[in-house]
Amino acid sequence: MLSAESIKKIDREITKYPADQRQSAVMSALAIAQDEKGWLATETMDFVAGYLGMPPIAVYEVATFYGMYNLQPLGKFKITVCTNLPCALSGANEAVAHFRKKLGIDFNETTADGKFTLKEGECMGACGDAPVLLVNNKRMCSFMSNDSIDQLLEELSK
Repeated sequence: MLSAESIKKIDREITKYPADQRQSAVMSALAIAQDEKGWLATETMDFVAGYLGMPPIAVYEVATFYGMYNLQPLGKFKITVCTNLPCALSGANEAVAHFRKKLGIDFNETTADGKFTLKEGECMGACGDAPVLLVNNKRMCSFMSNDSIDQLLEELSK
């Protein structure tokens, strides 16, 4: 179900916890699986559950609780914009409007070419850098003006 490289990464995460607490690596294991597969199909979550020795429902609970896990296929680039109050007061709503205009999509939609998915996110802990966004849960972009959004989209489109 997962490559040997991903299994090796999960095994490394498991070693961070006591031997009888393998399930503590569930968040890391899901992130690793998602990095490989692009999203978390039920079969992938079932594999993670079996590998960690935990009931599948416990893995589903984690995957559905946190917004960082993709439970359906998304665009190549998932752009998650923080819309909590500090970001909203610092221009997040304007940034979202610019994304909507440039991409022609709304939250939870993907562009027709499959390149971009726009998501609304909760606080990312970078209020001083507002408005902020994440690209594919890995890259944080701060102080997102219309110009910087245009530059980001151009960079990602290459």
